[in-house]
Amino acid sequence: MLLRHSPLTQNDLRQCLRIATGATLGFAICKFFDLSYGVFFTVTPMLLLGLVPVMNAHAMRQLLASSVMSGIEVGILGGLFGAHPGVILPIVFVLFLYRFAAMSRGSLFLFGANGVISLSIMLHFASYPSVDINNLIFSNFWATAASVVIAYAMTALWPDVEPRTPVAAVVKVPNRMRHEALLGASIATASFVVFQVFNLRDSMSAQATTLLLLFPMHWNGALGYARKRAIGTLFGVTFGLVGQGLLYDWSGLLIFVIPLLWIGLMLFSQVHVREASGSGVGFGAMTTLGILFGQYLTPDNDLVFSALYRISSILVAIVATLLLCYVVHRLLNRFEATRFG
Repeated sequence: MLLRHSPLTQNDLRQCLRIATGATLGFAICKFFDLSYGVFFTVTPMLLLGLVPVMNAHAMRQLLASSVMSGIEVGILGGLFGAHPGVILPIVFVLFLYRFAAMSRGSLFLFGANGVISLSIMLHFASYPSVDINNLIFSNFWATAASVVIAYAMTALWPDVEPRTPVAAVVKVPNRMRHEALLGASIATASFVVFQVFNLRDSMSAQATTLLLLFPMHWNGALGYARKRAIGTLFGVTFGLVGQGLLYDWSGLLIFVIPLLWIGLMLFSQVHVREASGSGVGFGAMTTLGILFGQYLTPDNDLVFSALYRISSILVAIVATLLLCYVVHRLLNRFEATRFG
């Protein structure tokens, strides 16, 4: 079953309000000040408030550190090795490797998760001569800083009404941690190579999908999440298309767009909270909607082509990522030092 059959608790409802309002506020700030890379301002608050039920200093440090590290790494790699793909690939693999190792540890999961997505997307965009690398890096950083402020503001506005049960830490043996880090780094690097070789500049949703599938950190988890991601994408795209039909020629008017985005995020955040599984149907629908509105909804553009393209590209990305994940999983399990379990 995708959802648990139980009503939302007060804490659940407040988390939904934090997610929907926080992501919508990030979107509004980006559009109001005409900032570049609206997807960062829309999806980053969603990622933070969706994966961290209650904002805290540890989450803030992880998010800011991941943004700073990604910015420094993209700046150095883009400036020194941008024209030398043979040199950059081993470096990219190492950068992904230490992030997935941090995710595998558990306590630094947010640092690794946000870093993996930011690094992959920024490295890909930075390879195009028309992209201003400094603008790209600072847009990501300011979006991260704004997301932290928004998360604290949402937590103050809608705090939990009762203490949450602490999540039990998962004890992992060293060979499993090595398996998870190598699996994630290998597939993330392969994803980066594919998007570079085929010049897939307009496939951010598919690129993010290849990384989100790795968040469970193992083959069985990726397989289970793939179905949820596909369903979530379908929900997000459907809502976007319905919203485009309702807005029609008014898609450039924020006074109409903002309430529509908030309603969609509020609906999907309830699914996300009910699943209680980190990345699932609800999270996939929210991120899809965030990318559609944040990156592709402009006064001279509509969502129809973008939404339909998202569906096809994400389905291809899911199948390809699962096939590669299975191959790498079987390969790593052949060695005692990297056997999952």
